[in-house]
Amino acid sequence: MAKILVVDDDQGMREFMEIMLTKEGYDITTADSPVKAINLCRKTAYDLVITDLKMPKIDGIEFLKTIKDHRPETVVILITAYASGETAVDAMKEGAYDYVEKGGNIEELKQIIRQALLKNGLVSENQSPKNETPEASFCGMIGTSREMAKVFSTIQKVANTPANILILGESGTGKELVARAIHANSSRSKMPFMAINSGGIPENLLESELFGYMKGSFTGAYADRPGLFELSKGGTVFLDEIGELPPVLQVKLLRVVQEKTFRRIGGAEDIKVDARIISATNQNLHERVKKGEFREDLYFRLNVIPIHMPPLRQRKEDIPLLTDYFIEKYAREFGKEVRMISSYAMELLKGYAFPGNIRELENIIERGVAMETSNIILPENLVLSAQTNGGQNGIDLEIPDQGIHLNAELEKIEKRMIEKALQKTKGSKTKAAELLHVTFDALRYRIEKLGVE
Repeated sequence: MAKILVVDDDQGMREFMEIMLTKEGYDITTADSPVKAINLCRKTAYDLVITDLKMPKIDGIEFLKTIKDHRPETVVILITAYASGETAVDAMKEGAYDYVEKGGNIEELKQIIRQALLKNGLVSENQSPKNETPEASFCGMIGTSREMAKVFSTIQKVANTPANILILGESGTGKELVARAIHANSSRSKMPFMAINSGGIPENLLESELFGYMKGSFTGAYADRPGLFELSKGGTVFLDEIGELPPVLQVKLLRVVQEKTFRRIGGAEDIKVDARIISATNQNLHERVKKGEFREDLYFRLNVIPIHMPPLRQRKEDIPLLTDYFIEKYAREFGKEVRMISSYAMELLKGYAFPGNIRELENIIERGVAMETSNIILPENLVLSAQTNGGQNGIDLEIPDQGIHLNAELEKIEKRMIEKALQKTKGSKTKAAELLHVTFDALRYRIEKLGVE
């Protein structure tokens, strides 16, 4: 059983933490001052210490230094209503595991404690807290949200059917991963998976890529060449961005779907097709059919089984799982010691709309790992697009030759968001705090710090 020491001069906070963490199965001791806590730590080796930042006589940072000098192996989490980037950096430099918000999401605090103990080998994987949801990974896709559970279930149900599948979703949601998962779980899994982006290749080249050509059929055709449908040989052909397929090729593809045959460019013989067709698009094909831009008969042939990939903003509970995966990936790739993201930085990610979906999250974390000099990604190293609302917020993303002060620019964005929240709630700080998913005390502190009127 992990031993945890809670240090806070607020009796109500100590009692709440003791009840909450005891229910989670931890051995809890509390102290109302850093002086008492230091004496306790000299007598007992605690696995984890949770301490308030603002306390009389000795603040959280000084207390952290003392604990780390005496017992370097002890995990320390700072908790406070008064957050600042500078304090977070100081805390991490002194060896804090994380820096979290007082009065924030209790389940997130439990998860941070759980991760801290896991990473230090103080609890095992099979000692799961009652309310924890296990991580989910399915054929390279990560998610525990209800939306992704539906996707995983659908893949398993349809993988072994011969029906054509149309994957719908915004760019960056992972449509090709779904196609590969369907192929991997089908009876065709040992045969080739052939993928092509219908919108990324000129029309004349796309036709030859799909159907192949005969020697001498056009300038440069020096030998016979098979296309993707021929090379698939009983496997799967994945047509990404099918909405970009030119009208002429829509006709030829319709023949493949209906007749299971095609001809190479310049060829006179029909070639039989034995391939499952999976298509994907980020467009509204139904609307394109109405406008006459996409063949209705082809649309219905391809859309036998639709699978909708949710945008990341509709599955925010998956953001921590995806973030951990990308941190581990790029820390290993860059040879860095970054092992997690601070809770404040995670709150920024959860409040972001992610117009580029998972692909954008990956890019953000890749940059964060590359820029970070400590072992944890802090808010100032997250570069989020200011153009989330189509550039209507008026934030200039150009960097002048003389450079910019990143923290100052981030504070401008934060100030503007707080002002907008207060405008929307007609000046109610309580309602604005709810909109921004922060505590009332944290919002009040930020209003004073940033000079919001």
